Amino acid sequence: MLFPDRFANRAAVVTGGASGIGLDVARRLVAEGAKVSLWDLQADALAAARQATGAHDVQALDICDDTAVAEAMAASTAALGGLDILVASAGITGPNTTVRDYPAEAWRRVIDVNLNGLFYCNQAAIRAMETKAYGRIVNIASIAGKEGNPNASAYSASKAGVIGFTKSLAKEVATTDIRVNCITPAAVKTPIFDQMTQAHIDFMLSKIPVKRFGAIEEISALVCWLASEEASFSTGAVFDVSGGRATY
Repeated sequence: MLFPDRFANRAAVVTGGASGIGLDVARRLVAEGAKVSLWDLQADALAAARQATGAHDVQALDICDDTAVAEAMAASTAALGGLDILVASAGITGPNTTVRDYPAEAWRRVIDVNLNGLFYCNQAAIRAMETKAYGRIVNIASIAGKEGNPNASAYSASKAGVIGFTKSLAKEVATTDIRVNCITPAAVKTPIFDQMTQAHIDFMLSKIPVKRFGAIEEISALVCWLASEEASFSTGAVFDVSGGRATY
């Protein structure tokens, strides 16, 4: 069910917006009245994503570059007329291998994208939202950040970091009307599966009590509620979308 006017006069940035969860969240935000800027490293995919979602703006950048993030935020807020919502969905899995054999370069890249890049985006968003003392930030973490998946140590560690970071930032801005939450999906079949081994995909499915992967639309529905004015008393929270996998 869509709510056509839920985000009327609201401006949103969605990172990782060219595919997967980010693309579907952007589509729904636009359908519900928001002006949206898509951020993604995949410059060649942004034009198609813009057409598919109806986004107002696109920015091709590497979120691991804090200067590029600041510049993209300035460009997006100029195009959209401010910022009310950030959905930080950009992320990578890294290789599926043991800690013993994990390449140090791959470890650094996963942490850089999933945690450092998310920090830069949140920081830029907070600075933009301060002018209104209003905002909604939804960070995409993972059930792996709560439970730790074997053969995915960098990914699990980075997503645990997202959870802790979200709680910290939320407390810093709690006296304003800026709310910061994260969600922890179990496996959702998106293009990120292309970065994983089949054995790891099978392992993730085996851990989900409902015996299926999540649907992107199920994730987007929760994200959009958290991005709305209705989510005024939830902040620093972790929302599971795990098919029963979450144990705490």
